[in-house]
Amino acid sequence: MDFLNFLDFSITDIIDIILVAILLYYVYKLVRGTVAINIFIGIVIVWAIWKLTALLQMQMISGIVGGFMNIGLIALIIVFQQEIRKFLLLIGSTNFASKRNFLKHFKFLKQEGLSIGTNVDAIITACERMSNTKTGALLVIERSNSLDFIKSTGDKMNIEISSPIIESIFYKNSPLHDGAAIIQDNYIVATRTILPVSNERSIPLRFGLRHRAAVGITEKTDALAIIVSEETGLISYIKNGEFVLFNDLTELTSLITEDLL
Repeated sequence: MDFLNFLDFSITDIIDIILVAILLYYVYKLVRGTVAINIFIGIVIVWAIWKLTALLQMQMISGIVGGFMNIGLIALIIVFQQEIRKFLLLIGSTNFASKRNFLKHFKFLKQEGLSIGTNVDAIITACERMSNTKTGALLVIERSNSLDFIKSTGDKMNIEISSPIIESIFYKNSPLHDGAAIIQDNYIVATRTILPVSNERSIPLRFGLRHRAAVGITEKTDALAIIVSEETGLISYIKNGEFVLFNDLTELTSLITEDLL
């Protein structure tokens, strides 16, 4: 039967399927953990219904769903503007073509344990100690999107992560304590960096520039941000421009570790 012709696969079809799978993976990665994930899943379901009805030659329902998909394109651009910006940043990262960072974007294909992970325990231990002394701190952890445009605003470093190192950087009399420290893999690669400040009006007034800067960088990239308040000593975790709630530091460690996978 004619409608079974799609079973005749060629090498081009296989490549096409692989590329679509990779594209869907990265789109899912960008919207994972946000309210946009439900919209993304809904779009995938509607798209699957559209293609299925077209394959079965159900012209009326296929035409209705197809029209909805075409007209809804502009609405999707508006809804996913933050995610589209992050995706374009990922594609246009200045270090995307380097061997080390290119493989980093496909780390889900690596075998477990081949790469050195970020020492999350050391970060949380340092944050806990700084919280007790009300030492202000702002840590930004790089993921897929390059933060070279941020690193260039501060002092470049190459220091392996440890609790004493982090505490010494943000010690009040340290010349490095202003601005944010950038973490890449298991190294602090820049200090005293200047982050873009968010203009989001929904951020409570009790939060200062550190928190607004953390929201700003996580809105524009897929980086993670950890803040220790100098006024209250409270530790905040921000991802995708939103505050992530947690019950204790053990849960925070688990959240960060999961987000870095």
